[in-house]
Amino acid sequence: MRFRCFSPKQKQVLTWWCAPGTRQCEAIICDGAVRSGKTLCLGLSFFCWAMRTFRGQSFGLCGKTVSGLRRNLLGTLLPVLRELGFQWEEKVSKNLLTVRFGGGENTFYLFGGKDEGSAALIQGVTLAGVLLDEVALMPRSFVEQACARCSVEGSRMWFSCNPEGPEHWFYKEWIQKKEERGALYLHFTMEDNPALSPRVIRRYARNFSGTFYRRFVLGEWVAAEGRVYDFFDESWIRPAPAGEMEQWRISCDYGTVNPASFGLWGLRDGVWYRVKEYYFDSKAEKRQKTDGEYADDLEVLAGGRSIRQVVVDPSAASFIELLRRRGWWVEKADNDVLAGIRTTAELLRRGELVICDGCTDAIREFSLYCWDEKAVGDKVKKVHDHAMDDIRYFAASVAAERSQDYFGGLWVERGRF
Repeated sequence: MRFRCFSPKQKQVLTWWCAPGTRQCEAIICDGAVRSGKTLCLGLSFFCWAMRTFRGQSFGLCGKTVSGLRRNLLGTLLPVLRELGFQWEEKVSKNLLTVRFGGGENTFYLFGGKDEGSAALIQGVTLAGVLLDEVALMPRSFVEQACARCSVEGSRMWFSCNPEGPEHWFYKEWIQKKEERGALYLHFTMEDNPALSPRVIRRYARNFSGTFYRRFVLGEWVAAEGRVYDFFDESWIRPAPAGEMEQWRISCDYGTVNPASFGLWGLRDGVWYRVKEYYFDSKAEKRQKTDGEYADDLEVLAGGRSIRQVVVDPSAASFIELLRRRGWWVEKADNDVLAGIRTTAELLRRGELVICDGCTDAIREFSLYCWDEKAVGDKVKKVHDHAMDDIRYFAASVAAERSQDYFGGLWVERGRF
C-alpha cells in the first residue's frame, strides 16, 4: 500500500504521542463518520508508539470480536507495517502477534469484547497500552477492565468509534470528560480522509438518512427518533417486473400471539423484489395457527416456485424444524436489530431491495415503524414491526452473501462446502 498524503487530522493521530502539546496526554479518542480515515492511522500510530517506546512488553488489541478485529484493522494494517520494515508473526490459535522492529520485540494480544462476560478474558494480564477499535460497541465492563490492565509506567489508551446515542456511557464518561481523563479528542469527517473522492462521499451521503445520516455521515452523537425508515414513501414502491425471475426466496417472521409475516422475494438483474407477502394477525382473526398451518401457508405463498432458501426468525425453533422436515432449505436469520436496520436502509436506498405494490402490510408498517424515544439506547417500538423484521432478516442474508470469499470464479459460502 502506498500513501500519497495524510490529512492534517491524520497527521495529528500519527504524531500525538511525541508532539509538543499533546505528548503528555494519556489517551486518544478518534470518533466521527464512517470511512473518515481514523482507524488505519490510529492502528499505525499505536504500533509505532509501542515499538518506539517499549521493549519486551505486552499490549492489547480489542474489537467487538477477534475475527472482526482481524478483518477491520489487522487485515489492512499488517501489510503496511511490513512495508515499513516491521516484522511480525501471528499465532492465530493463541490470538497474539509478536512484532519486531529496530532490535526490539513486543507482544500484542487480541481480545473480543462482545458481551459482559468478555471482561474475564482480559483479567490478569499486564499491559503497556491498549487499542480499542469500535469501542462504542463494547460493554462498559470490558472497556474498563482493559483500561485497568494498563499499569506499566508510560502506558496509554487508544480508542476509535462511530457515534451512538448521546446517552451512551462512552460518550458521557470519556468524550464529555476528556480533559478530566487526560485524553486527546479528535472528531473525524469524511473530508479528513484524502483517499475518498467527492463522488464517493456523495454516494455515502445518499445511502443514509435520518439518525444514521447524522451519525455515520456527519459523525454526531444523536438520539434515534421518529420513523426508522423516514425516507420511505410511495415513490419507493414499484410493480413487480414481468417475466421470469432468476431466483426465489422467502423470509419469515414467526408469530403465534403476535402477527406472522412472510415475504416472497424474486431476483432480477441484481435487484431483489418483494413481489408477494403473507400476513396473519391472530388477535385480529381471533384465533391462533399451528406450525403446520403456517407451513401450509408458506407453501401457498411459494406457489410451486423453486425456492432456493427460506430465511426464518431464529427464535422459531419448532417452525424451523418442521420446515426442514418438509424439505425446505432453511437459514436462521441474523437478528442483530440495529445492524439489520442499517443494512435494510442501505439496500433500499441503493435500489437493491424493492417493495412491490402488492405488499400492503409491509407498506403500512414502513409508515408506522418508529424508534422508542423513551428507551435507553437505540431501540424500536415493538409494534408494527413484523413485516419490518422479515424484511430485515432478508436484507441481512443478502448482505452476508456479498461478504463471501471469491475463489477461482466460484462463490463459496462461509461455513459450507
